Amino acid sequence: MLTLRSTILAVSLLGVMTAGALAADKPQEQCLGCHGDRNISGTSGSHIYIDPQQYSQTTHAIIGCTSCHEAVSSSHPDDGIRPSRATCKECHGPVQKEYAASLHANNAGCADCHNPHAVKQPMALSGRDMNAMCAKCHDTARMVTVHDKWLPQANLHLDALPCITCHTGSRNYVITMYIEKRAGNKPHGDFKVATYQDLTQLLPGDKEVKSLIDTNGDSFISLAELRTFNRDARHDGLRLWGMMTPEKVTHSYQILDNRWDCTFCHASGPRALQTSFISFPDRNGTFARVAVEKGAILDLLYGTPDFYMMGSTRSTALSIVGGLIICGGMAFAGIHGTFRFLTRNNRNKEH
Repeated sequence: MLTLRSTILAVSLLGVMTAGALAADKPQEQCLGCHGDRNISGTSGSHIYIDPQQYSQTTHAIIGCTSCHEAVSSSHPDDGIRPSRATCKECHGPVQKEYAASLHANNAGCADCHNPHAVKQPMALSGRDMNAMCAKCHDTARMVTVHDKWLPQANLHLDALPCITCHTGSRNYVITMYIEKRAGNKPHGDFKVATYQDLTQLLPGDKEVKSLIDTNGDSFISLAELRTFNRDARHDGLRLWGMMTPEKVTHSYQILDNRWDCTFCHASGPRALQTSFISFPDRNGTFARVAVEKGAILDLLYGTPDFYMMGSTRSTALSIVGGLIICGGMAFAGIHGTFRFLTRNNRNKEH
């Protein structure tokens, strides 16, 4: 007699074999042969186009279409049957459990933030892209007003931090820099994250985008290379903008008490937040990171001139010297006042 575990295993194997058979009947290339056409639409007029290039960069592309859409018959789409859709929790159980316990759980589903056919790893996203997901529901201007009630320079903070930095239990923060391009030809126009097309126009031949800064092609950016990029007059209209992004992203959306404390970011010491990267856009809409030599955040003039986190570069020695100066000044005022008080009678006799 089969045990329960054996039965479950047998059923699981049968499911995998079935999915494999369907994948053979309906290979991924065949699916994208129709769904990769921008003009495709569903029977109800729904837009069911899938960008093949974006999809190829997802982890979902590895497991194939029929892993999530199992009920695809050999006569699809002529059979008129709408293919089934897997739920995210079938593969992402731990994430689903974490998210279900968050403040967000009753307000948005997975697909409200993540397109399963274009989902990207956090390291392949810009901080602005992360915030764009939140802005679908949380209007940016309104969020600035809400945060401005307690957060100094709220607009600057919201521009330099992805929302998940403060509103999830994410960990391992680093500084991720992006090349930004001034919009239009106005000298004081707004900046936006430069696209792959924006940057390739500045390069001769078929050079990689990262060669704009990584001039020696060693996939490591030195402080000297950063300074050269920032000093180069040909790069007027470009700038590096840094954002503090987490390496380990969680889905525990919440309001954390320690994020109200400025020291969470602004008193981390000179060794913290020195791990930094520059993310370069790729033609498929993702970003590829290149490590930067430590010290870029300290080199304010030519390293990262438009990004500075006051307090994060605190020196213990200077803090002690500053404290002694303040204490000395207070002590001098106290001693002088006490001496004047004790000698007041003598001074009155002299007059």
